[in-house]
Amino acid sequence: MKEVTIYIKSYCPYCKKALALLESKGVELKIVDAMEEPELFEKIKEQTGSRTVPQIFIGDEFVGGCDDVHALDSTGQLDAKLK
Repeated sequence: MKEVTIYIKSYCPYCKKALALLESKGVELKIVDAMEEPELFEKIKEQTGSRTVPQIFIGDEFVGGCDDVHALDSTGQLDAKLK
């Protein structure tokens, strides 16, 4: 399975929902707290054009946020991307 990197803020309910889905898939997660690493999060915001959390990458591919990853899961595309 590909490594998943997720940029979060610990208090964010959408981050928790996305984390729960990804953890249920048994993927290896690299969790980056945007509050603890603001410089890194600034670079990611510039790269993706998105200013919110979570920001989820499967391998090097930016797949979006919480709603996006759940949409991928509902269509079966998430499992395919994780392989």
